[in-house]
Amino acid sequence: MKHLLIVYHSQTGHTQALAESVYRGALEYRGSVETRLLKAFDAGVEDLLWADAVLFGTPENFGYMSGALKDFFDRTYEAARDATVGLPYTIFISAGNDGSGAEFNIDRIARGYSMRRVSEPLIVRGEIDPSALQQAEELGQTLAAALELGIF
Repeated sequence: MKHLLIVYHSQTGHTQALAESVYRGALEYRGSVETRLLKAFDAGVEDLLWADAVLFGTPENFGYMSGALKDFFDRTYEAARDATVGLPYTIFISAGNDGSGAEFNIDRIARGYSMRRVSEPLIVRGEIDPSALQQAEELGQTLAAALELGIF
């Protein structure tokens, strides 16, 4: 059984809606991929060490990731950095602007862990519509399918 971790933070509910759609997509592979959906403040080093791949979700706050997601990285770095070398990850962002600052800084921190990004991020600008939710669901399906197939 492979393990997929979804760690996110949401203040307005936009990122939570995306996270729930990512999770719904990943559940299509529940026979071979176990998926955890956790808020950033509830996730810890044990969860990160459990994972075979991770999706990080955040709102864009002042051109940066949420403080809660940054807190997750701060709390897990020392204990997990050697065990996460090559860990596949991707990102989903609910952005009021362009999302590039949040993307850049998550990637920068992930490089410190020596994780590897395996897909383009999903950046949803403005309101969360059915198309965005569909894209999020497909992102979850894609990562779960890749785990099931042993791509990573």
